[in-house]
Amino acid sequence: MPPILTTDRLTLRPMKMDDWPSYEQLMLSDRSRFMGGPFTRFNAWGLFCQDVAQWHLMDHGALMIDDSQTGECLGQVGINHGPLFPEHELGWFVYAHAEGRGIAFEAASAFRDWARNQRRLPGLVSYMDPENERSACLAKRLGATLDNDAPRPDPQDIVYRHFGG
Repeated sequence: MPPILTTDRLTLRPMKMDDWPSYEQLMLSDRSRFMGGPFTRFNAWGLFCQDVAQWHLMDHGALMIDDSQTGECLGQVGINHGPLFPEHELGWFVYAHAEGRGIAFEAASAFRDWARNQRRLPGLVSYMDPENERSACLAKRLGATLDNDAPRPDPQDIVYRHFGG
């Protein structure tokens, strides 16, 4: 069952159908280019369902990021694994209106800590496009280090290791 996590400003909560329109819009846009997009609507739906299904299959998945005061959805943080990912991956995105406010850092920190302390995962990495400088800066801010020897789903990706390995 997905947890509900809270920080000073945020609530990380399970996904719901109401999240689909904003998620779809992001995945169909150029903003998804560092995640393998832009995607077709069909593929975006598959990713949305995968984010939900991983909770039932692997006891981890994605959580949406809400502003605790307003309830506005600001983005998503997730832990991916399974046949497409060699290691547990911590990933994140925020919608354009939420950028530059430390939302991704706060949400990723909370979910990383949950993965280590509650779920007891052996390690976390973040896979990213080498041109995604903003995510690389965030990974470093989270304390992750570049791991050039880590296996990766896409040979072009760079890998930041949060813990374990």
